[in-house]
Amino acid sequence: MLTTAAAIPAATGVLYLHGFNSGSGSPKAKLVASGCDALDAGPLPCATPQLPHRPSQALALAESLLATLGPQPLLVGSSMGGFLASCLAERHELRAVVINPAVRPAGLVEGWLGEAFVNEYTGERFTIEGAHRDQLAELTPARLDPRRYLVLLGTADETLDPRDAAAAYRGAAMILQPGGDHGFSALGEFLPALFAHGGHRLAPEATARPRLDDDFHP
Repeated sequence: MLTTAAAIPAATGVLYLHGFNSGSGSPKAKLVASGCDALDAGPLPCATPQLPHRPSQALALAESLLATLGPQPLLVGSSMGGFLASCLAERHELRAVVINPAVRPAGLVEGWLGEAFVNEYTGERFTIEGAHRDQLAELTPARLDPRRYLVLLGTADETLDPRDAAAAYRGAAMILQPGGDHGFSALGEFLPALFAHGGHRLAPEATARPRLDDDFHP
């Protein structure tokens, strides 16, 4: 497992993107933000925005925050946030850490058309429409440069097949957590590797936190 900062330019900030129907106050968002405050080199600017449910609006908001995080921000995204992080990584040639990332999400939401959701973090109610599927299809990168990515995969993901992500990000640095779930509840154990991908060192003892009890957020 990667535990020390690589010989790469240090990231100037971190942008964490939550998963579908999750929020900026989710356990993983808070954990990444706390890690940014505990780095050996001192606190690192961190943004954990509340993303709109429409993919194009979510990507636009995330992209608008890049300028506030310096010239080389590190992107971190979970599930659908991993997809959005990948979109930005390819568009702006940035490094990214993706956690159980959604692959070909347009096909994923195809089965949700007409389904109503309530966001537990904001109370917002919305219904999945064809526009969600179409926007995701339009945003999907033609290819992924594996050199940009660290991929964290739970082998027992109950929502997404980890083999799809392993194939899509083939050649990338990859960590498999045996028995890991979709929420990647052991993320705290892997924070040093996450920040090492951004050229920063986080002491393992700085991440001695309980496992996350994150809900299903694809």
